[in-house]
Amino acid sequence: MTSKALREREFTGWHMLAGMGAFFGVIIGVNVFLAVSASRTWTGLVVENSYVASQEFNEKERLAKEQAALGWRAVLTYDASRLQLDIRDRDGAPIDLGPVTVALTRPLGDHEDRTVPLFRGTNGVYSAVIDLPHGVWNAVSAAPGTPHGAFEQHSRLMIR
Repeated sequence: MTSKALREREFTGWHMLAGMGAFFGVIIGVNVFLAVSASRTWTGLVVENSYVASQEFNEKERLAKEQAALGWRAVLTYDASRLQLDIRDRDGAPIDLGPVTVALTRPLGDHEDRTVPLFRGTNGVYSAVIDLPHGVWNAVSAAPGTPHGAFEQHSRLMIR
């Protein structure tokens, strides 16, 4: 080989600079893209007031333990535009909770949030007709006036 052929294949400082620039450029570009995407899709809001939520935590935990001791089994389902809450006691009898609402939220963003009142049917199952778009939904079923204190159940629904 001639010295000219060796010089053409030589790795120089400019090659190293270009390689490092491309490497860090890709990393910075991906990080900026992910940061912008994350800030546009999630509000960051989990609770309105974290201090108030922390004060209510012990009471909610106590109520949850009391309801667990009662042996209630609650199942929230969505099928064919019908949202249903079936809640039963240990013996399988339906429980009358009084007024029941379900707060439906998306795990990311708050543009489709809604609260739906459920109505008790003759079979003891609470239901409402609602059209939910496809995707994942967080659901908080709540009945503030049961004979055993406030009822609250957290569920996740996958609508296909």
